Order: sequence, then structure tokens, then C-alpha cells
Amino acid sequence: MSHVTDMKYLFNRLFSMKNGFNAHKYAVRSYSKDIGKSAPIVNRGKVTPLPPLSEPMPDLPPVVYSTSKSEDVVTEVTVLSNGLRVASEKKFGQFCTAGVVIDSGPRYEVAYPNGICHFLEKLSFGATHKYATRDVMLKELERHGGICDCQGSRDTTVYATSADSKGLEAVTQVLAEVTLRPQLSEEEIESARQAVAFELETLSMRPEQETILMDMIHGAAYKKNTLGLPKICPIENVHKINRNIILNYLKNHYTPDRMVVAAVGVDHEPFVEFVQKYFVDMKPTWHTPDSSTFTPAVDKSIAQYTGGMEQEDCEIPLYPGSDLPELSHVVIGLESCSHGDPDFVATCVLNMMMGGGGSFSAGGPGKGMYTRLYTNVLNRYHWMFNATAYNHAYGDTGLFCVHAASPPARIYDTTIVIARELGNMIGKVGEMELRRAKTQLQSMLLMNLEARPVVFEDVGRQVLATGKRKPPSFFINEIEKITADDITRVARRMLSTRPAVAARGKLANLPSFEEIQSNMTLNNDAPQGRRLNLFRA
Repeated sequence: MSHVTDMKYLFNRLFSMKNGFNAHKYAVRSYSKDIGKSAPIVNRGKVTPLPPLSEPMPDLPPVVYSTSKSEDVVTEVTVLSNGLRVASEKKFGQFCTAGVVIDSGPRYEVAYPNGICHFLEKLSFGATHKYATRDVMLKELERHGGICDCQGSRDTTVYATSADSKGLEAVTQVLAEVTLRPQLSEEEIESARQAVAFELETLSMRPEQETILMDMIHGAAYKKNTLGLPKICPIENVHKINRNIILNYLKNHYTPDRMVVAAVGVDHEPFVEFVQKYFVDMKPTWHTPDSSTFTPAVDKSIAQYTGGMEQEDCEIPLYPGSDLPELSHVVIGLESCSHGDPDFVATCVLNMMMGGGGSFSAGGPGKGMYTRLYTNVLNRYHWMFNATAYNHAYGDTGLFCVHAASPPARIYDTTIVIARELGNMIGKVGEMELRRAKTQLQSMLLMNLEARPVVFEDVGRQVLATGKRKPPSFFINEIEKITADDITRVARRMLSTRPAVAARGKLANLPSFEEIQSNMTLNNDAPQGRRLNLFRA
């Protein structure tokens, strides 16, 4: 604009304001070409010809809202002629999750070189009799928008896929091929061996210690039996495990009576037909003419809890680019109960009450900031960098433990603090504390079950363990029934057992096993060790 035009615009603005009329008051933008024109006043009562949101749109059909149906959350289970169980549950959506849950894990490797299940995870979804290479199989899954994964725990192995429900038959065939008809060529075995060796090397170079510590605490709790056998392949077994050993293990443990084929988001009848076609009618790689008379050799030992101590004095790597100091780690565990025990739900509530986390965790009550390991430990001792409670439940036993970390100079105080906090579990349980833990456990259960893969795993594990699936409402009601007396009872039950201790890092200041045990004993007359000094360097 020219200087003269600018002056006209400014004069016009001043004149309008003097007369009480401001175009900007009514959200009307003025341009230089409109100078001198009166701006129309917008009707502030109605800014759109459409009806308000409080009124229905005219000429539209009435809205039909979806309603929940009881049959939508029913888990259907069918047992096939060879003992294979098929479980499914409907769920709204275009995609489904299907997989195989197998009663197989490191706890059954007592007669084998430990580490076979570690190898099987690396060999999963490889070449099979139908699919010449892994790439061919993955392309088949990609045709239906599918992804796949294999994960193992100490007593269970899970092969899972998620894909479009229209590709259910192809997904079922892929699952049957990878579990029953793998090629296991020498090239694949060697590739898995290199992957395991690389993983073992990187584990020792990472500052995160949870994977190693969980192996150590189980080894201390169940000395050289069942759940105490290592999940991570020992370095000395990397070159011992070969194709014959793996096939022998699969022949004995990947049997129909030890497997559940489960799916979420599918119709049950066609799914059963596909499972019958690919899992029963087609035979596994290890099938022989005399397979009908073959009796699998499976370790059926009940886990024997021993308690004890495992420690490894070493240097823990630092977090790159972080100001965190070098840390030493300690885990103290107690025998808890199995997932079929009447005290299982009460133990889960106690686990939520203990809670905990890292020293830099953030959030409100939903993040555990009001749990005992925060209010009594992390908030009081500035040198504690982590204090987290875990509850591992298995078919015949369980392990309740607390993992803590601090600088090596403070490992003595850290261990004693955690031991005493475990001993204090038998103390008074506050009404608000119990209510918060129960609500948090209920919300966590329901929020996790919003995810389809979590529902699949829940269906598979429950059917494998009990032959049926209890609905979430059952557990919500069971959680609601828990009282303060239940919490005290399960705490006394756990504290009556010998503790298990695992420690890793620089351990020159680690207290002895006897001192740890005396600080968490039910007998208040036992020696408690030296007094803690909050401000000691």
C-alpha cells in the first residue's frame, strides 16, 4: 500500500472507533480496497445454517447402538481326536490373533543341554516342509497383513500371528508348519547358534540386568531343578546343541496333549476345521511308522524350592550419555504360590501394594507412586535407584521377589532396607492402601485385556493349564473379596520360607545370607545388623 492509502486506512479506523463501531469487534477483516465501505454486522446468534449438536439431524434414520452380547465373550473349547485342544473367542474387528501355546520351556530341559528353548526362539518361523525359506513364509503372511512372533517363558512357549481374519486358513497352516514341520537345516542351526552367541555377548555389555538377574534368582530359589534351570543358553552349551538334540526335544514335548491352538476374533467352527486339517491330518517332521506306540519322555518333577544365594562379582556397564553412576543389583525372593492356589489373587494384590519402580518414574497413583516401595524406600533413601516387586506364578509354585539397585558403596544398606521392607509385609494394612491396590490391579487387568494379543495369550495359557478360561469378571470379583487379613496371611506364608538372594555387580559390601535372612525374619529377637546411616557417603 502507498503512504496515502495507509493514512486513509488509519484515519478510517480512528473515525470508526470514535463512533463506537469497530470492525474487528465483530471479527470482520478489512482490506485497503474496502476502505469507506461499511462492514456488515454478523448475526452472533447463529453462525451456521446447520442445527445445533443438541438436536438430531433432520431426515436421518434413527441411530442403532451396538450392545454387548454374552456369546461374544464366551471362550469355546474343542478337544480333537488326538488330544489337541482348540480354543477361540469372538472379538469385534477385521483382524484376528491366532497361535499355539505349548507346555514347553527351560524347566523341562533337565535331561538335555540347557538352552534348547533359547535356540527354538531363534529358529521360529523358519523354513518348513511347505515353505522353502523364511522369506516365502513371511510373504504368505504379508498377503493377509500378518505379523508373527515367538516368545518363551520358563514353562511355556508361544507361537503367535496377527492377520486379517479372511486369511485364517493360511495363518493356521503357517502355525502348523512352524510348530510341527520345521526343516531345521544345518544352515538354520548355525545361524541360530550365531544369534544366541551374539545375544550372550551383548547381555554382558548392557547396563540393563533384569534378564540375567531373573535367571540368577530362579537358580537360587530352585537350585539345579525345574524352574532353576537357566532360560539363557549357557555359553558352554552354544556349540553342544545340534539338530538331533533339538528334534529329540520336539518329539517329546511338542505333542498334541501339551498344546493349545487358540485364536481371538474368529468363528470357532471353521477354525476347528482348519486345525484338524493342518495339525492332525498332516503329520509332524518327527513322525515315524511306530509313532503310535511312542511314549514321550517328559520330566514331570514338581519344582523343589530350596532358597539360597547366587552372586557374581563383576563390573556393570554404564548407561551411555547418562549421569547415572555405576550400579550394583540385588534381588531378594520368597516362595509364593502357583496360579491355581487359593492365595494367588491375594498375592497379586500384595504385589501391587509393594509396587515400586525406578527413581525417575513419573506419574500419579496409577503409576505406583503411592506403593510401599516408593513411600517407604525410594522416597526416603536418595541412593536407591530402583526398587521393584515381581510375582512369578507357575503351575506348581511361585516366586515373589524385589529387585533393587544402588551404587556399590551402598549395596549393604540397599539389601538391608529391602529385606526389612519384605519383613514388614506382615504389618498393618491400611484401608486406603488396600483399596488403592485392588483398584489398580482391577484396572490393569481390564486395560491389558483391551489388546487382542493379550486376550489370545490369556485364552491359550488358561486353557493349557485348566482346560477352560475364566472370564475377567471372575477375577474382578475375586480381587474385590480380598481383605487385610488375606494380605497378612499370604505375607506370613511367604516369610516362613527360606529367602533366595541374587546379586550382581561390585559386591564387596554385600551382607551375608544369614544377615539378610535375620533382617526379614518373623522373630523380632533375631539380630538385625548395624543401624542404617541415611547421610553416610
